[in-house]
Amino acid sequence: MGVTWERELDSAVRELDGSDTVAFGGVGFAGQVLPVTEAYRRLEDGLREHPEAARKRVDRLLRKGSPAARAYAATLLTAVDPAAGRDAWLRLRDDRGEFTVFSGCVMGRTTLGEYAADRLTDAGGN
Repeated sequence: MGVTWERELDSAVRELDGSDTVAFGGVGFAGQVLPVTEAYRRLEDGLREHPEAARKRVDRLLRKGSPAARAYAATLLTAVDPAAGRDAWLRLRDDRGEFTVFSGCVMGRTTLGEYAADRLTDAGGN
């Protein structure tokens, strides 16, 4: 019954939690959508459809997830609560955990701290 959406959110969180890659769109020449990107989108939908339950899961990822998971969580948080998102990025600025990041077919490595600093710069400063 109503438990299906909870299972979907939990599945998305599990996928994000162990992720080592941040990609918001298709990657590579074929534009393949990664499972972690699909999980991000499911959690993003969850924030609209079940805000309280999804927010708890996002907060948990932000506290305990892999570096990539924390980047996804801070991005989601920024979309629903910009002040809380900014606070999350500020807390993540010194994190040296690394992950792979895709922008289209371009792949690179970064630290969560560098990624957070870029998000803060994009949002208008530190």
